[in-house]
Amino acid sequence: MTDEQLYESLTQFHSSTRHSWSDATTEQWNDYRWQLKNRVSSLTALEERMALSAEERAGVLLAGNKLAMSITPHFFELIDRQNPDCPIRRQIIPRIEEAWTAPEELADPCGEDSHMPVPGLVHRYPDRVLFLVTDRCASYCRYCTRSRVVSGAGDQQLEIQWESAFRYLEKHTEVRDVLLSGGDPLLLSDDKLDRILTRLRTIPHIQFLRIGSRIPIFLPQRITPELCGILQKHHPLFISIHTNHPKELTTEVRAGLERMANAGIPLGNQSVLLRCINDSATVQRALVHKLLMCRVRPYYLYQCDLINGSSHLRTSVATGLDIINHLRGHTTGYGIPQFVVDGPGGGGKIPLNPDYIINRQPGRVILRNYQDQIFEYPDPHPIDDKTLQELHLLANSPTLTDHVEHQLSGTI
Repeated sequence: MTDEQLYESLTQFHSSTRHSWSDATTEQWNDYRWQLKNRVSSLTALEERMALSAEERAGVLLAGNKLAMSITPHFFELIDRQNPDCPIRRQIIPRIEEAWTAPEELADPCGEDSHMPVPGLVHRYPDRVLFLVTDRCASYCRYCTRSRVVSGAGDQQLEIQWESAFRYLEKHTEVRDVLLSGGDPLLLSDDKLDRILTRLRTIPHIQFLRIGSRIPIFLPQRITPELCGILQKHHPLFISIHTNHPKELTTEVRAGLERMANAGIPLGNQSVLLRCINDSATVQRALVHKLLMCRVRPYYLYQCDLINGSSHLRTSVATGLDIINHLRGHTTGYGIPQFVVDGPGGGGKIPLNPDYIINRQPGRVILRNYQDQIFEYPDPHPIDDKTLQELHLLANSPTLTDHVEHQLSGTI
C-alpha cells in the first residue's frame, strides 16, 4: 500500500462493530452505562475474545501491579486481532516491556506532586491550575502520565480535598484558568460534574474552564444531549480530547464531537507521539485532517513523557520534529499541532519546532520555508525624526483633508 492509499483508507469513517458482543441489543450498545459494565478488564475476558502474544499475556498478568487494564467494548472492537502491531492494540493492551524501567524514567515525570499546594490541585503555571477530580478512566492508556495514581492499581492513591481546593482557588486571585483532569472528568455523573463546575463559576476571577478527556474516544455514548446541556451552562468552557490515531475517530465518535461542538464548546485535540502507532507523517496527516472534519482543532502533539515502563512506546524528539516539518506547508495551519515536551521533573510544556531560522544577523534574519527555499527578512527600518515630523505636519494639513474629502465625494 502506498502512502497515499494508506492516507485515503485512514481518513474514512467507520462504525465500531459488535463482533464480540453479538448478543447485545442496539439499545444496550448505545448506553454508556452498559459499555462501562461490560469493559474488558481481566485476562480471561480478553482471551475469550482474542489470541494474545506471550508478551501481551505476561503484560496483562503484571498490569494489576502498575496500571489496571480496562477496555470499553466500543474501543475494543477497533482492535485488529490478526495484527500484533495494530495501533489500537498497542495503546491499550499491556505488554511485558512495561515491567522494565529505563534509567531516565520517573513515577511523576511532570513533577505534579511537588507543585500540589492542596491535595488534588496542581499549581505550576502562574495563572492556571490543574484540578484532578477523579482517578478513574473508561479505559487505561499504557503510557499514562499519571499511572502512579489512576486506576487504583498502584501504590499511590489520589487524594482530593474538595473544600480546601475551592478555598485555595478563592484566595488566589491570579488564577484565571482551571483545567479539570484526572482520571477522566467526563466519567463523573452529570450531577457531580455540574456541581463542580457551578462551584468554580462562583469564583469571580476564574475566567474560563477546561476539561481534558478521552471519554469521547473511548466511550462516545457518554456524550449525551443531557451532558452537553450541562456543559453549555458553564461557558466559556473548552474541552481537549485525546486522540492518537485516525482509526479511533469512528462514526460514533464524530457524532459525539458534533454534539459538543453544536453546544458551543471549542474542541482541541492532544496526541501523544508513540512508536509504531502514530510516528509517521502519513498517519499524522490523516489524523489532523480527520480531526478537522470532526470540528476539532489539533492542539498539542506531546513527546511521550518519561513515565516508568514506557520506553518501548517512546520515539526520539527528532521523529516529532520531522513530522511537523512534513506537515508544515503541506496542510492548513489549522491542522498543525504544536509539538511539545514536558520538562522532566516539572519544567512545564516546552514548544519544539523545526529549524526555520537559519541565521540571525544585525538588521535581518535568514529563514527557510517548507520547500527549503531561503529568504531574508529585514528588521523594521526606523523613520528618521525629520521625516516623521513632516508626516505629522501632512496629517494635520487642511489641504490633505480637503483632498481626501474630494476623493470620497467623487466615489459616491
